[in-house]
Amino acid sequence: MGFQKPPGTQDFLPGSVEKWQFVESKARDICRRFNFREIRTPMFEMTELYKRGVGETTDIVEKEMYTFTDRGNRSLTLRPEGTAGAVRAYVENKLYGEPDLTKLYYIGPMFRYERQQAGRYRQFHQFGVEALGAVDAALDAEVIALGYTFYSEVGLKDVRVEINSVGTPAVRAAFRERLLGFLEPKRELLCKDCQSRMERNPLRVLDCKTDQAHFEDAPSILDSLDEECRTHFEALQEHLTGMNIPFYINPRLVRGLDYYTHTAFEYKAEGIGAIDTIGGGGRYNGLVADIGGPDQPGVGLGLGLERTVMLLESQGAELDNLHQVDVYMVGLGEAAEREVTRLLHGLRLRGISAERDYQGRKMKAQMKSADRLQARFTAILGDDELSRGEIALKNMATGEQKFVAFEQLADEILK
Repeated sequence: MGFQKPPGTQDFLPGSVEKWQFVESKARDICRRFNFREIRTPMFEMTELYKRGVGETTDIVEKEMYTFTDRGNRSLTLRPEGTAGAVRAYVENKLYGEPDLTKLYYIGPMFRYERQQAGRYRQFHQFGVEALGAVDAALDAEVIALGYTFYSEVGLKDVRVEINSVGTPAVRAAFRERLLGFLEPKRELLCKDCQSRMERNPLRVLDCKTDQAHFEDAPSILDSLDEECRTHFEALQEHLTGMNIPFYINPRLVRGLDYYTHTAFEYKAEGIGAIDTIGGGGRYNGLVADIGGPDQPGVGLGLGLERTVMLLESQGAELDNLHQVDVYMVGLGEAAEREVTRLLHGLRLRGISAERDYQGRKMKAQMKSADRLQARFTAILGDDELSRGEIALKNMATGEQKFVAFEQLADEILK
């Protein structure tokens, strides 16, 4: 048997990769409009960065990281998420020294060793943004709006935004005691993961999909917010309302990362099995200081591109002509074929996508190839046309055909 791809990975083949290019180009265009600039960080970092940045009690650090020791006896980890690496780059390169806000985005693969299911892979791809240097709730709202705009413009329907405030470390510490008082009598009824989380990070217990029935009367963290947190959360809602971004308040929403403060949010959509979360993020005011930088606030998001593409497919979104050739050129006879080679190259240099036959096929087979490539035009060159310095150009949508001089061919197609 030949080689096969590792479990939890995918090959993106021609025909499907165009959907990825479409989604990624939308992400880049939206970031341009929102004034976020691209950052590219290493695919692996020092393991300690993720322990400090993501949190030692998270599932990611405890169970899911691909960690290895290199030849210099250093512990390295393939990146399981994008924020820690982006913030490390922000600190190491002293981007905090710039007078303006730092607004960054990234698109790329992440790695987590987790159970395979619909929309969840061991190598997966995220589109993420990070905005560093301001505590204003308007910035939280802008980041949420950016993600919502992305989902809308790629063509997804029925995406909903859920928001919550997870307060500050002091607020969470007080809420933790209230929550433990509620959970302790139910301990034996909860799943093993929840029992383990009760000791280390009880807020994550509320995130459990298995035990939701036991949490109906659980206390809400929103009742524990101090004045600063309440004011920030109310301002966030006002900004979202002002931008016509529909949202729901979910007081049990807890992201699976330890660094969040104040705002936490998720995007939800039905259609990919048991998982309905397709992206999310939040504010992380202490993270920059935790990994050795100045105490700069930040807010960001990470959107799963696998889930975006799967939802586009399951919703039957119309992604028209993601791969379409502008012109298919046919040469009849050796001299005509040589001239087609020259003309073809000239068209490509003018920005026109063009193709020809290289397999010596008859004209009928070549025209079928033009149809498969959804060519907008065909250009046919025989000996008679060659002697006149003209080529027959046919518009495949209208059926209209005309003879065009060689030097006018590119202009005619562009027109």
